[in-house]
Amino acid sequence: HVQLVESGGGSVQAGGSLRLSCAASGSAASSLYMAWFRQAPGNEREGVAYIAINGGTDYTHSVAGRFTISKDNAKNTLYLRMNSLKPEDTAMYYCAADPKWLGLDDIFEKHAYKYWGQGTQVTVS
Repeated sequence: HVQLVESGGGSVQAGGSLRLSCAASGSAASSLYMAWFRQAPGNEREGVAYIAINGGTDYTHSVAGRFTISKDNAKNTLYLRMNSLKPEDTAMYYCAADPKWLGLDDIFEKHAYKYWGQGTQVTVS
């Protein structure tokens, strides 16, 4: 029932910034645990950033300090602000959501999330 629609991807030079958006429908973002994943060609899909219903966040080591995940519950939208982008950040970025708490060991496991967006491409050169 939940649909996630991503936008904001594009092509930038190394050191640049982008903000990705994920518009949720069918359920309030305030009732969802949400995350951003990414997948480069030939690579596994990996968790990037996570935000709990109470606003708590977590990041994978490779993006910590550069990326910021946030939600605007009034707009029912998830965001990922990406600063100081590197070529290794090039990937398809996906929004994911689940209505239940996943546990600390599962927040970056792709199989833990019930709902997924279509992906938006980020290319850093």
